Amino acid sequence: MSDDRKEPSSPACLAHEASDAYMGFATREQLAAFLNELLEAERAGTGVALKSAQATQGTHFHALLKDVHHDEARWCAMLLKQLKALGAPASTKVGAFEGKAMAVEGLAERIAFLNRGQGWVVRKLKEMLPKVRDDALHRDLSDMLRSHEINIERAAEALRTSSGVEG
Repeated sequence: MSDDRKEPSSPACLAHEASDAYMGFATREQLAAFLNELLEAERAGTGVALKSAQATQGTHFHALLKDVHHDEARWCAMLLKQLKALGAPASTKVGAFEGKAMAVEGLAERIAFLNRGQGWVVRKLKEMLPKVRDDALHRDLSDMLRSHEINIERAAEALRTSSGVEG
């Protein structure tokens, strides 16, 4: 055994000084791009839910779509707030999902398509959350994830119990 002990190349006491990227977290630029991608998608979802809710007066889908519209608008506001906190410019675009969803014929089919869009958001959030170091942003995105999961289940239940209502 030798008494020659090597000094660690990166002392643990300096770990707090490491960059987010070095520690496996998303960079500011990656977070800004992600939040803008979600913002565009949420804007599209807001439009789809609002227009679809207007077409569902008198059906059991109406309350669901009004709630989804409200949630989508709430998440747009949160994303704008978080982009501002990052000091990053917010996209002004609406995602292409709105046009695709509104082209879907039949109310039940459109709601199923909207649910797939909600599922895309859930997948994206689950991928990004482990990379978010900021506690407030992590909390907001976790709340957004739970909200989308609840809306997916509510829509799936409404579709299961529907009798093929067309819109």
